[in-house]
Amino acid sequence: MPGRGDNETMTAMCARSIRAVVGSAVVAAALMLTACGGAAPQKKAEAPKKVAPSARPMPQVYKVRFATTKGAFVVEVHKQWAPYGAERFWRLVNLGFFDHSKIFRVKRGFVAQFGVSNDMQTNALFNNLPITDDPVKMSNRKGLISFAADGPGTRRTQVFINLGDNKALDKQGFAPFGKVVEGMNVVETFYPGYGEMPPRGNGPDPSMLAVEGNAYAESRFPWLDGIHRATVVD
Repeated sequence: MPGRGDNETMTAMCARSIRAVVGSAVVAAALMLTACGGAAPQKKAEAPKKVAPSARPMPQVYKVRFATTKGAFVVEVHKQWAPYGAERFWRLVNLGFFDHSKIFRVKRGFVAQFGVSNDMQTNALFNNLPITDDPVKMSNRKGLISFAADGPGTRRTQVFINLGDNKALDKQGFAPFGKVVEGMNVVETFYPGYGEMPPRGNGPDPSMLAVEGNAYAESRFPWLDGIHRATVVD
């Protein structure tokens, strides 16, 4: 990305991955930042829910409408661009994964990032379901959406919308699977005031968000924007 070194860019795009240990009816879920260092305190929970596959077949191209605290935007997904990413996104949307979740990281001119469920059990489940990497066919231009990751084979649920042309991310393996086709002006108004997430800053920590849910965000970062609901539109 113009004006940023590769190391800073990689650090900035690191995703938090949930490490869940299942034991006799409880799960200790903690998010670890593999590439950037740091760990979240563990918290016990019931065993993760089982997620049934979507009954709806995924089309080659589909649209998802996000109703947010700032208005609505629409993402158009192309399976041809990144098949595994498109399929995971389809599954998450149809499961209601993004509903009532926070847009926890916003850096003007760089990215708006979300994709941590308000349900800890769901986060623990998807931690055990990484998806296969897609080759990068599209560039991370403004308005395109990609999965966040902290290395090969670590894409799970977190995604980011490019708020600028971030071509440096292409070489690092971030494969766009869709683009914002309506409401980019809404995306650009998401609250950016809390700064970078740990360990580079003191902003919202997705590891804490994953184990404590929205209560964590609303008590410490009350101005965060969020997603009311995400739905596939015809």
